[in-house]
Parts: sequence; structure tokens; C-alpha cells
Amino acid sequence: AVLVVQNASLILSIRYVRTLPGERFFATTAVVMAELLKGATCLLLIFLQKQGSVKQFALFLYDAVVVQYVDTLKLAVPSLIYTLQNNLQYVAISNLPAATFQVTYQLKILTTAVFSVLMLRKSLSRLQWVSLLLLFTGVAVVQVEQGQVGGGSSPGAAQQSYAVGLVAVVVSCLSSGLAGVYFEKILKGSSASVWLRNVQLGIFGTLLGLLGMWWAEGAAVAAQGFFHGYSPLVWGVILNQAFGGLLVAVVVKYADNILKGFATSLSIVASTVASMYLFGFRLHPPFALGAGLVIGAVYMYSLPKAGPPLGPRQEPTALPPLGKEPSEPGYPPKSVLVE
Repeated sequence: AVLVVQNASLILSIRYVRTLPGERFFATTAVVMAELLKGATCLLLIFLQKQGSVKQFALFLYDAVVVQYVDTLKLAVPSLIYTLQNNLQYVAISNLPAATFQVTYQLKILTTAVFSVLMLRKSLSRLQWVSLLLLFTGVAVVQVEQGQVGGGSSPGAAQQSYAVGLVAVVVSCLSSGLAGVYFEKILKGSSASVWLRNVQLGIFGTLLGLLGMWWAEGAAVAAQGFFHGYSPLVWGVILNQAFGGLLVAVVVKYADNILKGFATSLSIVASTVASMYLFGFRLHPPFALGAGLVIGAVYMYSLPKAGPPLGPRQEPTALPPLGKEPSEPGYPPKSVLVE
């Protein structure tokens, strides 16, 4: 539920700050700052878990990060993909209308499902695959309808390139599915805490983010400054993104990536409803249809899988009388009774 609210506010706030008139902030620096804030928060949580003991805190980090360096290096792959995804998300939102971005970005649910089946050997029922299709259809109906009702072009439209935005969002969907499933596999395949894993992710994420910043906007950042174009709204977006990264890790740990995708899709509907009250959007039948499809898809996906096929009922094995061992003649072996 919290992830729904966080994601809805993040998409709207990024779109708003990236289309404001005036000097834009550098998206690559925002990605780096989000990684730093996320890592610092996780370090604080680990420190509190060690009851404020600096010695235990330092020894724990040294053992987990340095001594078990092979385990740490496993996080380099998802960290690289996450860094790519975060940068592409800024590029896509900056170049696509909000409705187009939000609808197209739902492809990540399908990519996540496919990677979950391939990498985690998960099995999805036909009903779940149908629910994925219904979810995408419902979200598309809602967003296309709201885009038509809202009308008008966003500020800064002259600087937008539809082709660049479309490529960015498609690649971001692929990277989101791959990185999410890979991270889930690592989280559920070890006893390490979510916070430690995020510290390890943050180490690589910060380094790779700085490398990407230098490669893409190094000269401009050097000339105008790391925090060029930052405002309270931009800091709000960065804090929201950092908090969302931790929230996603908790959801992945205790649920799975497909449910995370559904929460993200529901956030789109939530953001549209919020826009109706905040910005005077009117409710139309297509919106009700799309919202109904999304709610139905979530319900269908949450249904338990079918049990084993029905067969002839077997009578329960009777227990032996007191004082008589099950291994004696006339009674089944103990293993049968235990089963």
C-alpha cells in the first residue's frame, strides 16, 4: 500500500520538475544522490541493529563487504542494471507525455513475469497470465482516456523527443524485470538482511552512477556544478526515489516482483484519482472500465493456485490399539502412519 502511494507521487513529481521552465538539474547527479541517501539510511539502520556499538558495526561491515567479497560482487550485476534503469527513467519521463510513459512502462510487469519463470523457475497459471493481460489493458484504458481528457502539451515540449523516450522506456522495462528478479534471487537465497544488501548495491550504484555522470554530462557538471538546478522540489524527488528503493527491497523480500509490479500499476490509477481531486479531472466511463479491469486483474492474480487433481478418496489408516506396535503383522509400517 505504501509502495502504491510512493510510486504515484514519484512519477508525477519527476514529470513536473523535469518540465518546469528554466535550468534543468542533471538527472545523473540525482541518481547518484539517491544512491548515497539510500546507502546512508541502510548504514544507519544496521548501526541501530548493532545497538549503537561502533566496534560491532565496523566488524560486521568488514566481514560482510570485504571478507565475503565474492558475495558482495554478486550485487554488481543488478546494481549496474538498476543504475541504467534509473537514468533511463529520467530520460523517458523527460521525453514522453505522462500517460504514454505510464502505460508503456507497464511492460515491466510482463518482463518481470517472464524472467521470474526463466530464472526463478516460477510457474504462472493461465489465470495469472490472463490477469497480466487484463492489468495492462486496464491501465492502458485509464491512461489513454485521461490523456485525452487532460489534453494540451506539457511545458518544455519543444525539448522532447518521442523516439528517444520510447526507446528509453522499453529498455528500462527490460532492465527493470531482469534486475528485480536477479535481486529477488539473491535476497531469498541467503540469510543476509535487506539493509546489508542495499549497502552492497549502493556501493556499486554510487560508483557506476558517478561513472555514468562523467561519461554523459561530465563537462557540464564540471562547468555548472554538481547541484546545478537543484530546488526543494528536486530534493523531494531524490528523497522519494531513495525511499522507494528501500521500499521495493522490502516488498521483494516479503512478497515478489510481480506483486511489486501490480502495486506499481495500481499507483497509476491512484495518481489519476488524486489528479481528479487536485486538478479537476472529470470521471468518464472509460476510466471506470479501466479501473475495474485493474482491480479484477489484481484479484485474479491473488487467487490461490488450484490444488492437486481430485481422485478417489482414500480412507485414513487406523491407529493400532494401545500397547501394540505398528510394525507388528496386520498394521502398516510406522513411516506410513507418520506420513
